Amino acid sequence: MQKEKIFFPNLDGLRFVSFFLVFLYHTYLTFFHNIKDTSPDTYDYIQRLFQNGNLGVNFFFVLSGFLITYLLIKEKEYKGRIHVPHFYVRRILRIWPLFYLCVFIGFVVFPIIKKSMGQEPHEIANPLYYMFFANNFDFMHSWPVKPDATLLSVLWSVAVEEQFYLTWPLILTMVPLKYFKYVFLSIMTLSLVFRGFHSDFTEQDFAYRYFHTFSLIGDMAFGGLLAYYCSFDSKFRRFVTNLNRV
Repeated sequence: MQKEKIFFPNLDGLRFVSFFLVFLYHTYLTFFHNIKDTSPDTYDYIQRLFQNGNLGVNFFFVLSGFLITYLLIKEKEYKGRIHVPHFYVRRILRIWPLFYLCVFIGFVVFPIIKKSMGQEPHEIANPLYYMFFANNFDFMHSWPVKPDATLLSVLWSVAVEEQFYLTWPLILTMVPLKYFKYVFLSIMTLSLVFRGFHSDFTEQDFAYRYFHTFSLIGDMAFGGLLAYYCSFDSKFRRFVTNLNRV
């Protein structure tokens, strides 16, 4: 069987929606209090309007879970197995160069620029976590205090993605294809249980719900479940296919 080229142009539209939600969410986030104080009524209105825009990040995780799982399912169908080393190499070439460039700028270039402007750097981020894609835990432990270099504070989601890329092909390699949906449902359930243990309205519990890998892996698993049902001639796939344009 000849391998088909897999491309979902409609996912680009969904990625834009996710990005735009996060962008609008960040329009009211600022580290400079004078901006808040200039027009407090406008600031409060924007904050209320876009306060849930951070869910765009979770939607990104769902999209990643869908796309990666779909590709791995098709690879297992065509080749009879998932070539894990090849998967790792593709992910490394795609993500590592830009990620480590951002880390270098955050920990090396930014302090130099700040000193040259007469300010004293006070970086709280731990570079060791960033070297091994565990910086979401570093960010979680320091929350609500953010890294001095704002660039570093946005890299936590990349760390979660890399942890997902590390474990997902291994899980799907060990599990027969027909049991994939049970794996995804189990992961979603465990993720919800983990979130339930951190459901208080405290900064610490918010950090666990929002940055911890066990909280976020359920989003990937949900995307994986959608990929599973879209990979075969299922009722779900026929339902989605036959939806009208509206």
